[in-house]
Amino acid sequence: MNFLRGVMGGQAAGPQPSGAETIQKLCDRVASSTLLDDRRDAVRALKSLSKKYRMEVGTQAMDHLINILQTDRSDSEILGYALDTLYNIICNDEEEEQDESEDAVTPVPASGKNKNVSMPDEAAQKQADDLGAQFTEQFVQDSEHVTLLLALLEEFDFHVRWPGVKLLTALLKNQCVQVQGIILVSPMGVSRLMDLLADSREVIRNDGLLLLQQLTKSNAAIQKIVAFENAFERLLDIITEEGSSDGGIVVEDCLLLLVNLLKNNSSNQNFFKEGSYIQRMKPWFEVGDDNSGWSAQKVTNLHLMLQLVRVMVSPVNSPGATASCQKSMYQCGLLQQLCTILMATGVPADILTETINTVSEVIRGLQANQDYFASVNAPSNPPRPAIVVLLMSMVNERQPFVLRCAVLYCFQCFLYKNQKGQGEIVATLLPSTIDANSISAGQLLCGGLFSVDSLSNWCAAVALAHALQDNLTQKEQLLRVQLATSLGKPPVSLLQQCTNILSQGSKVQTRVGLLMLLCTWINNCPIAVTHFLHNQENVPFLTAQISENLGEDERLVQGLCALLLGICIYYNDNSLENYTKEKLKQLIEKRIGKENFVEKLGFITKHELYSRAAQKPQPVFLSPEQMLFDHEFTKLVKELEGVITKAVHKSSEDEKKEEEVKKTIEQHDNIVTQYKELIREQDAQIQELKEQVASISSQNEQMQTTVTQQLAQIQQHKDQYNILKLKLGKENQNQSNSQGDSSQVNGLQTEELTQLREEVEELRKQHTLLQAQLHDKDALINNLRSETAEGSAGRSDNTELLKELEALRSQVESQSAEINQMTTERQELLRRAEAGSADAVSSSGGSLDAAKMAEVESRLAAQTTETDRLKEEVKSLSESRAELEQQLATATSTVAILQTEQAKLQTEVQESKKEQDDLLMLLADQDQKILSLKQKLKDLGETVDDEDDLDTRDQTDDDFEEDEDED
Repeated sequence: MNFLRGVMGGQAAGPQPSGAETIQKLCDRVASSTLLDDRRDAVRALKSLSKKYRMEVGTQAMDHLINILQTDRSDSEILGYALDTLYNIICNDEEEEQDESEDAVTPVPASGKNKNVSMPDEAAQKQADDLGAQFTEQFVQDSEHVTLLLALLEEFDFHVRWPGVKLLTALLKNQCVQVQGIILVSPMGVSRLMDLLADSREVIRNDGLLLLQQLTKSNAAIQKIVAFENAFERLLDIITEEGSSDGGIVVEDCLLLLVNLLKNNSSNQNFFKEGSYIQRMKPWFEVGDDNSGWSAQKVTNLHLMLQLVRVMVSPVNSPGATASCQKSMYQCGLLQQLCTILMATGVPADILTETINTVSEVIRGLQANQDYFASVNAPSNPPRPAIVVLLMSMVNERQPFVLRCAVLYCFQCFLYKNQKGQGEIVATLLPSTIDANSISAGQLLCGGLFSVDSLSNWCAAVALAHALQDNLTQKEQLLRVQLATSLGKPPVSLLQQCTNILSQGSKVQTRVGLLMLLCTWINNCPIAVTHFLHNQENVPFLTAQISENLGEDERLVQGLCALLLGICIYYNDNSLENYTKEKLKQLIEKRIGKENFVEKLGFITKHELYSRAAQKPQPVFLSPEQMLFDHEFTKLVKELEGVITKAVHKSSEDEKKEEEVKKTIEQHDNIVTQYKELIREQDAQIQELKEQVASISSQNEQMQTTVTQQLAQIQQHKDQYNILKLKLGKENQNQSNSQGDSSQVNGLQTEELTQLREEVEELRKQHTLLQAQLHDKDALINNLRSETAEGSAGRSDNTELLKELEALRSQVESQSAEINQMTTERQELLRRAEAGSADAVSSSGGSLDAAKMAEVESRLAAQTTETDRLKEEVKSLSESRAELEQQLATATSTVAILQTEQAKLQTEVQESKKEQDDLLMLLADQDQKILSLKQKLKDLGETVDDEDDLDTRDQTDDDFEEDEDED
């Protein structure tokens, strides 16, 4: 203990040991002491020496400190000293810290952000950085050390968790990729770090934000895990709790972490949008009327908030995701809030500039957002459109350079894929729409185009070029614009005025802007090419510019002149005899040389500022002098350079061959187009036929089901008929046995017999009517057969239908024969009834007749079913034969009539059968009466005659009655 007092306390007698010796003794003490207090004091001493003797402590004590972390987990105080010591030897930042006493319980509040202090000696700082990287590499060489550190972060004790967070942050700063890999494969590694955001102690939470910032740098996998650990919800809650844009540095840390999670990570961006977190960003941009006196922290916070919005709608994102986020921002009112800031007064210049850039990317390429932006008015008297106010800033040379660039970018985004907006801008230049009492966008662009400020010239030219981008109609409309140059002189066209300024030898920036405008204007517009070539001075000026050997600064102008002349050749329609394609190429070959022309054309893409402008749509320049190329124009150059080179080198014969090839290709394309149309029509027909087949198949299935049910009913009726036939046979036999008895008393039933005869006569009439109906049905069936045969005549592919019709004909003939046979039997029965046969026989004959009729009706029903089936088959065949379809429709209606009549006939037969049953019952009652009378006569002793006497007596009685009638 005396040794420790000598190190930490008062001076000891004798020579003082060196720092390395002291550290060595302390390390031995840590390694060999058995008492926890001794080890704790030794580690505390190492902590106090770790800043002054960083290298010695790092090289000698690191292994002992790591061992302390592994073995002394139960003592939070020694763990805190060990972690602080490791942080001091690994961290490269010079940090101002308050010394903590041994008994400190309450932590000193920290800002949550380490501030770098630059050292006077850069060599010493570099040496310190190298030393921190060396110790970090030594620490993470064993991945278990990082895993151990993650486990220590679960300790709730402030003296353990806070140093652990700072140590892990320092490790990530020095060896980010390696430490990220270890944390990524560690079980629940990222989840443990996310728990830091929920710590109630603000110091740990704020340093946890710094840790997560380092952890999520350039690692998409960790970014996704952090996002799905509910990071967005927690961070937005912290921002709200801290006061949003009015908050402190904690809000800045949260916004930096959000930018890390969302930038170039489409998965997290989609998760952020689907989680409705965009709507929660709207309150951030609510500003009051008094915007003076913004603090530096508020400016920083709002700047990061705007950057976060731009990350979601950046042009480098996928078009679908960008459009979805733009739509959400418009629907939730975020775009409206940004436009409010845009038109507010007192907003700092850098915030206004960033807001313009943000609004630009929110409206870029989405028609609804662009239309809304066009409707925004500035709070001026009278109100002016926001576009006009912004353009006034762009062409004003007293405005800041970055603000003018932002306005140009906003105007470009407003016109991007917006033909409606392009038409509105060009319309403000046309004579019929100019309003002398108000300032329009067209007037501002023309004023900037011919201003003495070269930057205004360039910005106005590029803005006007975007109004013509990929819009042939507006290119032709702009040819109508006339400008009044001076009093007393006729007006000149805008195209001519641009070429006049070019020929006057203005600044390079002005000429570059005008040449870009002209190239965009006449590109893919033969009418504009003709107007340009119609001026006799333009082509000689271009050839003179290209052929001269000028300085380095003029090379870009020469390349743009070559591009403009090449466009005149490529899109020339040969309407001017003096400047046809062939004559222009001959002119190039004579005055410039083809190789020299191509070389000058290549100056554009070789320029150092060309590649910078081609990277992204936003114009970002360090100084106004570097403002030479536009992003969309670089695309145009890339597209035209190759085709212009080929067009210049082509001979007239090659062009003729190419024209022939183009015509052949066009013919082939037309043929292909025709075949495509034919295939589309056939596909539509096939689809329609498939639908018809499916419908017919379903109908066929239904009809099959119906036929099956009807067959079952027919079989059931046949069974019932056979049963009834057997019953009637037995009844006939019983009636024939009682015939002799009934004939003896038949003479007593004269009135009843007369009544029965009348009923038989009525049945005869009904039979005749039924026979006539049967003949009508036969005629209808024959008509159906003849119509079907006529419809199928001349068609060899309907032989199967003819066979079926023949089968139907044979069935009809056989049924007709059966009907005739039954008719004959009926007539025979009627003759028997006329001859005065016995009433019982007559009744049994009538019953038999009814049975025969029922059988006929059942056969007719079967025949009707067969006819229906034939009708369905004919209908299916007639789908491919239009004429047969009409005839079969007629046959179908005929069969429907037959079915109706058949139903009526069945009803009549049922009624007739019922009447016959009633007659049978009546005859049975009469037989019973006759038997009872005979029995009574026998009982009275009367003699009962036999059957022949009764017949004779009947005849005698009849004659006697006739004589009486004559008298």
